[in-house]
Amino acid sequence: MTAMPIERRTIAALMIAASLGLGACACMQPGGNADSTEAPVPGKVTDLAAFERFIAGQPTPEQFRARYPDVLLILPGTIATKEFRSDNSRYFAKLDAQGRISSGSFM
Repeated sequence: MTAMPIERRTIAALMIAASLGLGACACMQPGGNADSTEAPVPGKVTDLAAFERFIAGQPTPEQFRARYPDVLLILPGTIATKEFRSDNSRYFAKLDAQGRISSGSFM
Protein backbone atom coordinates (compact mmCIF):
# COMPACT_ATOMS: atom_id res chain seq x y z
CA MET A 1 0.00 0.00 0.00
CA THR A 2 1.35 3.44 -0.85
CA ALA A 3 1.24 6.30 1.60
CA MET A 4 -0.94 9.31 0.88
CA PRO A 5 0.92 12.47 -0.04
CA ILE A 6 1.25 14.98 2.80
CA GLU A 7 -1.14 17.45 1.11
CA ARG A 8 -3.92 14.87 0.89
CA ARG A 9 -3.46 13.85 4.53
CA THR A 10 -3.52 17.49 5.60
CA ILE A 11 -6.69 18.19 3.65
CA ALA A 12 -8.34 15.03 5.01
CA ALA A 13 -7.39 15.98 8.59
CA LEU A 14 -8.74 19.52 8.12
CA MET A 15 -12.02 18.22 6.72
CA ILE A 16 -12.46 15.85 9.65
CA ALA A 17 -11.67 18.63 12.13
CA ALA A 18 -14.13 20.98 10.43
CA SER A 19 -16.94 18.44 10.47
CA LEU A 20 -16.33 17.71 14.15
CA GLY A 21 -16.36 21.43 14.89
CA LEU A 22 -19.65 21.92 13.05
CA GLY A 23 -21.17 19.06 15.01
CA ALA A 24 -20.15 20.67 18.27
CA CYS A 25 -21.62 24.01 17.19
CA ALA A 26 -24.97 22.40 16.38
CA CYS A 27 -25.41 21.52 20.04
CA MET A 28 -25.13 25.16 21.02
CA GLN A 29 -27.81 26.44 18.64
CA PRO A 30 -31.30 27.25 19.96
CA GLY A 31 -33.14 24.00 20.45
CA GLY A 32 -29.90 22.03 20.33
CA ASN A 33 -29.24 19.29 22.82
CA ALA A 34 -26.87 21.30 25.04
CA ASP A 35 -29.28 20.95 27.97
CA SER A 36 -30.26 17.35 27.28
CA THR A 37 -27.21 16.10 29.16
CA GLU A 38 -28.35 17.77 32.36
CA ALA A 39 -30.23 15.78 34.95
CA PRO A 40 -34.00 16.14 35.27
CA VAL A 41 -35.16 18.69 37.82
CA PRO A 42 -37.71 17.02 40.11
CA GLY A 43 -40.66 18.85 41.62
CA LYS A 44 -41.75 22.40 40.98
CA VAL A 45 -39.54 25.10 39.48
CA THR A 46 -37.67 26.90 42.26
CA ASP A 47 -34.60 28.16 40.37
CA LEU A 48 -36.23 30.63 38.01
CA ALA A 49 -32.91 31.85 36.58
CA ALA A 50 -31.94 28.33 35.48
CA PHE A 51 -35.44 27.80 34.10
CA GLU A 52 -35.28 31.01 32.06
CA ARG A 53 -31.88 29.98 30.64
CA PHE A 54 -33.39 26.64 29.66
CA ILE A 55 -36.36 28.30 27.93
CA ALA A 56 -33.99 30.74 26.16
CA GLY A 57 -32.48 27.69 24.42
CA GLN A 58 -35.88 27.09 22.79
CA PRO A 59 -36.38 23.47 23.85
CA THR A 60 -38.85 21.14 22.24
CA PRO A 61 -41.82 20.01 24.34
CA GLU A 62 -40.09 16.62 24.69
CA GLN A 63 -36.92 18.26 26.01
CA PHE A 64 -39.02 20.29 28.45
CA ARG A 65 -40.77 17.19 29.77
CA ALA A 66 -37.46 15.35 30.11
CA ARG A 67 -35.86 18.23 32.04
CA TYR A 68 -38.89 19.19 34.19
CA PRO A 69 -40.92 15.95 34.46
CA ASP A 70 -43.07 17.17 37.36
CA VAL A 71 -44.10 20.48 35.76
CA LEU A 72 -47.31 20.26 33.75
CA LEU A 73 -46.63 21.65 30.27
CA ILE A 74 -49.65 23.25 28.66
CA LEU A 75 -49.25 23.73 24.91
CA PRO A 76 -51.34 26.04 22.70
CA GLY A 77 -54.69 24.48 21.97
CA THR A 78 -54.65 22.32 25.10
CA ILE A 79 -57.73 22.71 27.28
CA ALA A 80 -56.74 23.47 30.86
CA THR A 81 -58.42 24.89 33.93
CA LYS A 82 -57.35 28.32 35.10
CA GLU A 83 -57.18 27.73 38.85
CA PHE A 84 -54.59 29.86 40.59
CA ARG A 85 -51.25 28.13 41.24
CA SER A 86 -48.43 30.07 42.83
CA ASP A 87 -46.03 27.13 43.04
CA ASN A 88 -44.62 27.10 39.47
CA SER A 89 -46.00 23.65 38.78
CA ARG A 90 -47.81 24.44 35.51
CA TYR A 91 -46.25 26.23 32.53
CA PHE A 92 -48.30 27.63 29.66
CA ALA A 93 -45.90 27.61 26.71
CA LYS A 94 -45.82 29.67 23.54
CA LEU A 95 -44.34 27.92 20.51
CA ASP A 96 -42.38 29.28 17.58
CA ALA A 97 -42.92 28.26 13.94
CA GLN A 98 -40.74 25.15 14.42
CA GLY A 99 -42.81 23.95 17.40
CA ARG A 100 -40.16 24.87 19.98
CA ILE A 101 -40.96 26.64 23.23
CA SER A 102 -40.08 30.30 22.78
CA SER A 103 -41.68 31.73 25.93
CA GLY A 104 -44.60 31.27 28.27
CA SER A 105 -45.70 31.79 31.84
CA PHE A 106 -46.55 29.95 35.01
CA MET A 107 -50.23 30.01 35.98
